[in-house]
Amino acid sequence: MQAQAGTDATAVKAVAAAIKPASVQEAEAFLAKHPEIHFIDLLIADMNGIVRGKRIDRSALVKAYEKGIALPASIFALNIQGTTVEETGLGLEIGDADRICMPIPGTLSIEPWQKRPTGQLLMTMFELDRTTPFFADPRYVLQRIAQRFEEFDLKIVSAFELEFYLIDQENITGRPQPPRSPISGKRPNSVQVYSMDDLDEYAEFLEDVIEAAHEQGIPADAIVAESAPGQFEVNLHHVDDPVKACDYNVLLKRVIKSVAYDHEMDTTFMAKPYYDQAGNGMHVHISLVDKDGRNVFAPNPDGSLSDLLRWSIGGLLECLPQYMAFLCPNVNSYRRFSAGFYVPCAPTWGIDNRTVAVRVPGGEPEAMRIEHRLAGADANPYLLMAALLSAIHYGISNKIEPPEMTEGNAYEQHEVSLPTNLRDALRELENSEVMKAYIGEEYLDVFELCKESELDEFEKTISDLEYMWYLHTV
Repeated sequence: MQAQAGTDATAVKAVAAAIKPASVQEAEAFLAKHPEIHFIDLLIADMNGIVRGKRIDRSALVKAYEKGIALPASIFALNIQGTTVEETGLGLEIGDADRICMPIPGTLSIEPWQKRPTGQLLMTMFELDRTTPFFADPRYVLQRIAQRFEEFDLKIVSAFELEFYLIDQENITGRPQPPRSPISGKRPNSVQVYSMDDLDEYAEFLEDVIEAAHEQGIPADAIVAESAPGQFEVNLHHVDDPVKACDYNVLLKRVIKSVAYDHEMDTTFMAKPYYDQAGNGMHVHISLVDKDGRNVFAPNPDGSLSDLLRWSIGGLLECLPQYMAFLCPNVNSYRRFSAGFYVPCAPTWGIDNRTVAVRVPGGEPEAMRIEHRLAGADANPYLLMAALLSAIHYGISNKIEPPEMTEGNAYEQHEVSLPTNLRDALRELENSEVMKAYIGEEYLDVFELCKESELDEFEKTISDLEYMWYLHTV
């Protein structure tokens, strides 16, 4: 399977026209306000959501705004190991050629955790003309799909809930362990959901995360202790731009990792770091508002669900197996679906029901929204959001009615019917006409080739368990 040439020229032009370039005045104002800053990190998230980039001297910042910086196109053909997947055609086949990365307006800020004053700036990739977005940048994939909601005169409001584990900087034989409490010196070993004691134990770290996020303009507004030792969840406040919501997600991950290291701890967003504990999930909240700011998911006067909400749920559930690979993009992702850890394994929905895949939270009518509860914290937020919005747009366009609502415990009522491993999920994605129409075959080829290369490498590896079971037994 080779990456296909060409893109939808109309879509490219539409998104390019909507993109507002960052002004040089933004850079000049930042440098004047922060004379102590000597370096600026220029950041871009790859296909796996891993932040890559360059560090420049402050004297080069204005030029970066004017001309951009060069990075190889192959940055979006890297597998999880950071190796270029040559089958994508983005590596040596094109001479490992550069494209131009331009600043994203409003993302220039300081890095408060750095001992040496440093700034940071998010970038996005363009062709060499600096105006045509590069097809393999996940941020652009999302921009194309988000713009399609203009057909309905609707704006997307969204937010993320992001789970992570605090872990010790010292691992035991390569495996993680919870860090010692800064207060008691003990390692947490109990499961206490919403525990205030756990929040108190790590209060200084958690407060520093929120403060650092706010210094960077990231709307992180709550942290709760989750359902495993050393596990926490950070909530991002909703915003009316799904691309910006994903920018905040990427930057928040960096804040959490950096602040933890400052506190002599480490973090992991790995989907399932402990076999006997809950995995790390990433819930997504989405609503749609019209040009007057009215939530079109609000109930009808008789209390019934609005057509747009029903059709959105219908699209999300009908397409769920097809976009599963974007929700769970790694081999480890599927270990979250272990029995007893309450991760939905079927395309289900319900009202104020946390056992289903798509939940409609209770509350005020104007806050009616969809909560998609299936993705892992290891997902690329741009691709995750792109997949969900594709399915919602498809559902609305085709007036897809959802299946019967689930009441009570969905785990007891529904058999496992979603892909339970990466190979099956990639097969579903490859055969999905809906995802081809929205995400585009050109990008799907790159994504699938990269993930297949990881899967092939994983399946060729002989595990310690295999040696234990078979070396002297058979």
